[in-house]
Amino acid sequence: GYHRELFENVLEDHGGEPVSGLLLLYPSRVFHVLEGCSSTIHLVIRDLASLQSQGPSALLQDIKVLVVAHDIPTRLFPDWVVAVATSPMTWPSRTIQSQSTAEVIAECLTLGLKLAASVQSFEDDSEDATESIPTVEGELLIPAETINYLCKAEECTSPEDFLRTYLAPSQASLDSGTLWAV
Repeated sequence: GYHRELFENVLEDHGGEPVSGLLLLYPSRVFHVLEGCSSTIHLVIRDLASLQSQGPSALLQDIKVLVVAHDIPTRLFPDWVVAVATSPMTWPSRTIQSQSTAEVIAECLTLGLKLAASVQSFEDDSEDATESIPTVEGELLIPAETINYLCKAEECTSPEDFLRTYLAPSQASLDSGTLWAV
């Protein structure tokens, strides 16, 4: 309901294009891939920052922005997909410490694309897709240790830190290392 209302407000107030992506609801985590124009993504991140600033009573806690990419020629997700995940599976013999954060994020997006395709086929087969949110389990789910790794990764910033960086004026340094006043 939170995301549906947020996206409706973005479309009404700012006339942006509709969003696409994946919202995967775990028992204690949310994995969210959002595709849209840069102003829509900025508004969503700003809303998440204000949500997180509510403290311990906020709907979502420990929010991380994994990737923001601009000027992507085509969307990866055809529509907005929501699914409830059973408990995230664990892979006890697998270690993700040897992978870079970028590789882990790419792996999550790959699993997300496969999961979205699977959920889309479920919704297409379902007679009343608007009333039920599909539940998914198995090898398409992002493993628990991967989600925990990304939540702790220093490269992934909070919405507040992302906005602070995004809105900060750039401070260009000349090759000589000296800046002259205008």
